[in-house]
Amino acid sequence: MLSIPGLLRGRILAGLTFRTLPRELLAGVTLLAISVPVNIGYAQIAGLPPTTGLYALIVPAVVYALIVSSRQLVASPDAAASALVASSLGGLAVAGSAGYLALAFAQAIIGGVIFLLCAVFNLGFLADFLSKPILVGFVSGLALDILISEIATMLGVKITSSAGFITRVSELVQGIGEANVWAIAISAASLIVLLLGRRFWPLVPWALIVLILSTAVVALTGWESRGVSTLGPVERGAPSFAWPAIEWSQWLALVPSALSLTMVAMSEGLLVSRAFGERRGYRVNPGRDLLAFGAANIASGLTGGFTVGSSTSRTAAMDHAGSRTQLPTLVTAAGTLLLLVFGTALLEHIPSPAIGAIVAVAVLPLLDVREFVSLWRLSRFELAIAVTCFLSALLIGPVAGIVIAVVLALVNLARRAANPAIDVLSTTDSPEHSLLPVESEVTQTAPGLVVLRFAAPLFFANAGVFELAVKTAVAEAGPDRLRHLVLDMEAVTDIDVTAAERFHAVQLWLTEQEVELHYSRVRPDLELRLEHFDLIDHRTLFGTNQAAIDALAP
Repeated sequence: MLSIPGLLRGRILAGLTFRTLPRELLAGVTLLAISVPVNIGYAQIAGLPPTTGLYALIVPAVVYALIVSSRQLVASPDAAASALVASSLGGLAVAGSAGYLALAFAQAIIGGVIFLLCAVFNLGFLADFLSKPILVGFVSGLALDILISEIATMLGVKITSSAGFITRVSELVQGIGEANVWAIAISAASLIVLLLGRRFWPLVPWALIVLILSTAVVALTGWESRGVSTLGPVERGAPSFAWPAIEWSQWLALVPSALSLTMVAMSEGLLVSRAFGERRGYRVNPGRDLLAFGAANIASGLTGGFTVGSSTSRTAAMDHAGSRTQLPTLVTAAGTLLLLVFGTALLEHIPSPAIGAIVAVAVLPLLDVREFVSLWRLSRFELAIAVTCFLSALLIGPVAGIVIAVVLALVNLARRAANPAIDVLSTTDSPEHSLLPVESEVTQTAPGLVVLRFAAPLFFANAGVFELAVKTAVAEAGPDRLRHLVLDMEAVTDIDVTAAERFHAVQLWLTEQEVELHYSRVRPDLELRLEHFDLIDHRTLFGTNQAAIDALAP
């Protein structure tokens, strides 16, 4: 268990100097230009007003930037989190209602508490259960789910946002004949600018440029009267602190979805934080990063935002802009606050098709077909896991998809641990070698002696495999010719009660076969476990396999 004061040790805004200050300030302006339009779009995905996406850029971002150990990781609502919020809250309240907003705020607070618990109790390893195939499938499913909604927005076709994936696809296909030509024109122009701009001038804030130009076009042409939907009035003013007023039963109902959001955000956030730290040569503290995410999410829920995770795309953009500190996050917070206090009138006429295009371009890289092709070449089983998670996220729902993903991860883990590598080691010509080679069709390591290596912890799932391996090795060596069995325990890191009981049975069976059991290369901690389960008794422990051969089969 770690203490919060211990996690908070370290310099705030590490890496910032007077020499790097101008570069960091300029990067902050770039981050502001990227974040405002994208967060407005993500708020719409979540079924929330645009202010929730902007509020998440102020107090939560400041709290995060002052705590986090990573110098570059950007924290913000992202596409996956937005889709999870919409799918998990859709069955509890009507999107956009006051009750829906309160649930979103409460969900962020619960997620923040979970992050804090993971930080204090050092539970960041739980995110490792979401392996790459699981994340590829799950995130790709969310990306396609989001794209369907954004395509409808870009076409000006109304679909039921709270409906399932199949229903929304059906409504989209049926409504294509009623698509708004002006909305299509705005979407097409926006997509061209965004895609070509990113391709040839990636440092330019094209999303902001698209919003400005499309808003000007709609205002000058009067296309709102021709059916082009716009953002509408945006509440003016700075965020205020408030506690979500919901029932205790509703708090409890939000725990599964908040846990799912935390797992996804933790998995991606810690991975990206470590990757950029290694790339730029600074150390990161996973516990402190989890603490930062926890504090940011609690602040978000208390100030009118929604769940905050990590933004890989914005982190990469800041790295490309030369930023090596969290100062751009503070600049973005200040700029967003000024926009909300003095410039909300500028947001009212932003056309929804342009926002849809911005979100679609941001989400499209998450639907990575190349990853599925790579899994097809590397591992069909892990491809099956990715496809299962993909379909689960689409057809059952993201929260259920996370549960299925974790179950699949556990099944995969148990499958691998239950079938470890088991080898009868051969000998070498040199008596100085302590590591023996593995060769096929070897039945005895030396006359009357078998060295058997079991390459996994011994636990309930592989205890039977261990017993069978010992009996098979003895049978193939010939019980009448075998006198000693040496277990190479170097790869055995632990043993549980079930495996200890099977181990006792194996010892009794070996005694009946008049085969003496010995151990080699036993770790000190495992030796204590073996003594605890009374599995050593009078048996000899050898430091190396060669020492066992020299003593037992000279």
